[in-house]
Formats: sequence, structure tokens, C-alpha cells
Amino acid sequence: MKKTLLSFGHGYSARALAARLVPQGWTIFGTTRNEAKFDALAGEGITPVLWPDGDLSTAFETASHLLISAGPDVDGDPVLNRFRDQIAEMAPRLDWAGYLSTTGVYGDHQGGWVDEATPLTPSTRRGQMRVDAEADWRSLPGLPLHIFRLAGIYGPGRGPFEKVRQGTARRIVKPGQVFSRIHVEDIAQVLEASIDRPNPGAVYNLCDNDPAPPQDVIGHAAELLGLPLPPEVDFEAAEMSPMARSFYAESKRVSNERIKDELGVKLIYSDYRSGLAALLGAGG
Repeated sequence: MKKTLLSFGHGYSARALAARLVPQGWTIFGTTRNEAKFDALAGEGITPVLWPDGDLSTAFETASHLLISAGPDVDGDPVLNRFRDQIAEMAPRLDWAGYLSTTGVYGDHQGGWVDEATPLTPSTRRGQMRVDAEADWRSLPGLPLHIFRLAGIYGPGRGPFEKVRQGTARRIVKPGQVFSRIHVEDIAQVLEASIDRPNPGAVYNLCDNDPAPPQDVIGHAAELLGLPLPPEVDFEAAEMSPMARSFYAESKRVSNERIKDELGVKLIYSDYRSGLAALLGAGG
């Protein structure tokens, strides 16, 4: 049977998954807000559809799989707000549905460990919107939903090297602060593994094996480039956007044992050192 993926918010992570599925003969419909991206998406084997007013009738009729990468806003989940009835109608005949959430739903644990059973206690408005969106998607009867809580994403075009090269990088230091992160290729392989081994209702944390202070990652990037370490700046004195500062409101180490145990995933990049080395080797 022909496999067809309807991908809402077909961005960075979804495109990495599509690069694995298209060579296997999948049909993929991907929504984008920017018509200027149509040619690039078509070149990747995607059928682009303009959001929110493009024609998705064929996608709704033929999709066997559903991926939601679009994030919620103050009005709730934009996909459900517009297409709840159509998705509810197609839900019982889908083989798999995936929702890309965030580890921000766990809130601040002062550097302690969290796993998928940890209560959801977000400390930011963005985190709470994700909790609400997860619940909204779960409320659809018959939807074979899988939730993927992503740590900080990096990969081609999203590494620290350019700022280090330009001399604009800083090592912002907040005592006790640690973040988990995940290479986009590992996101793609986890999603593919889940599609191959569906378990509706499952929740998975997507992160590597090495939660680390952000200043260590910047420092290692400089070392790989053979450049001086960027200056250390105390968090309280650092000039940062409200968005950037909000990320430092939470410190936790995220467990990834479930993707290994249930999906048999072996990470391509088990820590930021291997991930950054690969990025630099590929032209970073």
C-alpha cells in the first residue's frame, strides 16, 4: 500500500525525516507559509501546500501518516483550530500520527533528571501552550498519536560555528545551568523508527546522552575551529532577548532511555562533541 505523509509545518525536522522517506517511495504533502519555498521543497520530492489556504483535499483523502511540527500560539493549536473536523474524520484510518512537542513541558528541575513519566510543570507560557496542545491532540478519538518531546535542536545550518568565527559568540554562564540537545538527523531516525514500530499513545523524549552547560558547547566549537575561547559573561549581566533569557529559566537533564529501549534507536550523534565534529567536517 502506498504510504503518504501529511506534514503540517514542514520545516527543519520534518525535512530531515522526508529525506529518509522519499527515497523509499513515500508521497509527502508539506505545508509552508512561504510560497518562495515551493521550488526547494519540490526539489526534495515534497508536494508543497501553502498554509493556511492551500488545497489539502487530496492529502486528507490519501494520507496514511500525519506529522505535526507547527507550534501552538495564544489561540491554541493552529492545525486543530483550522482542520479539527477533517483530522477527526481521517484519524481512524491513519497508521501513525506524530506531534513534535518540547522538553519545555517539564519546566525547571534545577539540573535534575526528567523522563516521560515526570509531571508536566512548565515554567514558561510557551511551555504551558505546549502542554495544552498535547492534551488537545490527545483528545481526538481514534488518532494513533505519538508525542515527541524535543530538546534543543542543532544540525546543518544550526550550529554555533558562524558566531564563533565572527567573534560574536559569548559563553553565558549561569551556575548549575544545563541543557539537553539533539541533532536533527537523530530526530529523523527516531521518527522513522516510530513509524516502523507504531505504539499509539506513546511519548518519547528526543535528546542525546550528554546534557551540558551551554558555555561548554560554545567553548568546544571554538576549540574545533582553533580559535580563542569566546569571553565568559555572567548570565545576570548578559544582554539577551526576552526569548533567549527565558530558556535559562529552566535547567534539567532529560533521559532518552525510552527511544533506545522501545524503538531500538542507536544515536548517530550521542553527544554534542560528535555532532559538532560532524558539522564541521561537512562544512559546518
